[in-house]
Amino acid sequence: MDQSRAEFHQQHQAAACAEAQRLYAEKAILQGAWLNWVAAQLYNLRPAAYASMVRRELQRLQEQAQP
Repeated sequence: MDQSRAEFHQQHQAAACAEAQRLYAEKAILQGAWLNWVAAQLYNLRPAAYASMVRRELQRLQEQAQP
């Protein structure tokens, strides 16, 4: 039986946050090349629900960083 969306979210939230922080930290290093690089990283994450969690957290980090 498949786990519920809420269960999946609870089990993977900490890892998704850590992964988003890792990806976001590369922004200062890669600068202009970061957008293509991070898109490729997100594309390779599985399952898709986990990739979406990381993408949302990454968006939150970017929004927090803007003045």
